[in-house]
Formats: sequence, structure tokens, C-alpha cells
Amino acid sequence: MSDATSAAATAISESGPIARELSDGVLRLTLNRPERRNSLSEEMMAGLQDALDAAAEDTAVRVILLRAEGNVFCAGHDLKEMTAARSHSDRGRVYFTEVMNRCARLMQTIVTHPKPVIAEVDGMATAAGLQLVASCDLAIASDRARFCTPGVNIGLFCSTPMVALSRNVSRKQAMEMLLTGEIIDASTAREFGLVNRVVPADYLAQVTAKYAETIASKSPLTLKIGKEAFYAQAEMSLADAYRHCAQVMVENMLARDAEEGIGAFIEKRTPEWTGE
Repeated sequence: MSDATSAAATAISESGPIARELSDGVLRLTLNRPERRNSLSEEMMAGLQDALDAAAEDTAVRVILLRAEGNVFCAGHDLKEMTAARSHSDRGRVYFTEVMNRCARLMQTIVTHPKPVIAEVDGMATAAGLQLVASCDLAIASDRARFCTPGVNIGLFCSTPMVALSRNVSRKQAMEMLLTGEIIDASTAREFGLVNRVVPADYLAQVTAKYAETIASKSPLTLKIGKEAFYAQAEMSLADAYRHCAQVMVENMLARDAEEGIGAFIEKRTPEWTGE
């Protein structure tokens, strides 16, 4: 983070599994358990879910930047926590079901969130950690970032990470990662379409901040409308997608922010967004 950004930032919380910092419309959510490889433990998932839910209702938040402390972005599920549940009478079935449903809800919250979510990846993202990256709207990685779905190596196919992965990369590339469990570097992740850009580690925070600040300068209503329409049309046939998006465009044109934005463009001035 730049000195200017740091000085202008408002720390919301520095302790707990998720550190929060809000600055100029950009909410930085930091996975804050490096000693546990930022694994998606019950505590971590609950903290991230709470932070995302709160951000959805906070008009001061325009963009969310998801990052992590330490050299591991996220190591996936907490396998020690999950293994402990095998001692239950049902061998962990109820617990495993609850954890997977909680994780699925978290990932869907990111996709359906009214604010754009950007992953800032500096380190290893594995299994559900890769799923977390793939669920974000944008992902910027440092040149030392690494990615893999290694479940196949321990007898546990990465079936839920597969959902997000297969919606970002081609089927052949997704299956390559899922079947081999091998690590890919940041440049390969970019070739596959898993991340948007790869930058030197020293410039990662600066580049992601620039992306976040640029997006935060747009109309929050327009961003919400556009993100929602993007994911909705992606699941439709071509004809249905055009019908849906045509109606979205009509409603968007009737919004005050669209009227203001078009007027500002014609009058060669900076628009003033109201979010209406």
C-alpha cells in the first residue's frame, strides 16, 4: 500500500481473522491468519462472510479489495479442523455438509455482491483458496503467485473449487489442473484466464490500488447493474441474453446517474454520482 493510501485509510479492524481498512471508497479485506496459511477455517469463513455482508449495505464502500498477510494467499479448507470431525458418530457427514454449504454461500456472496471484488494475490492459492480467487470479479497476481487444485493428490477431488475454476478457464485447462494437481505459475494462470494481470511483487499493491480507485470513481448504481447483468446473461442462451440485457439497458438509461453521466459527457465536465 502506498504511503498516501495508508495515510488516508480508516482502520475498521486490525485483529481477528479479517482485517478491514476503508479508504476513498475502497475496502481492503485482508485474510489475517498467516500462521495458519490463511486457510478457510470456520472462523475465517465467518469473518469474511460478515465483512462482505456489511460492505453490501455500506454506501461508503464502492469496491472491495481482497488480499492476505504472509506468503500464502489461502491454503483452502482447514484440513485439521475437518479431520477432527471424523471422530463424530456420523464420521463427520453433518459437519462436512455444513462446511461445504458455508463455503458455497461465501463464494456466491462474492459473485452476487453489489460491489466489485478484486483479488490481490501475492503467494500460493490452493484448492478453496484458488476458488476464492476465481470467484472474484478481477484478480491481479504478483509474479511469485502460484495456483493449484491439489485435492487429487490426497484422495479428495477439488469438486467445489471446480465450479469457480471451470467458469474462468477452458474445460481442458480446468481438467488439467484438477486431474494433475500440479502447481501453475502466475504467467500460466494469466494465459489460462484465471487472473487478469501479473505484475512484479513490489508493484502489486500499487497496481491493484489503481484498479480499485479507477472502478470506485464510477457510479455505484451502474457498477451494481452491470455486475449483476454480466453474471446473469452468462448463464443464458444468446437470444435470452440479448433480451435480458436490452431490458437492463432500458432501466439503466432511466437511472439518474445515467442521465447525469451522459449530460456530463456532452457538457465536458466531471459527473457527480448520487447512486440513483
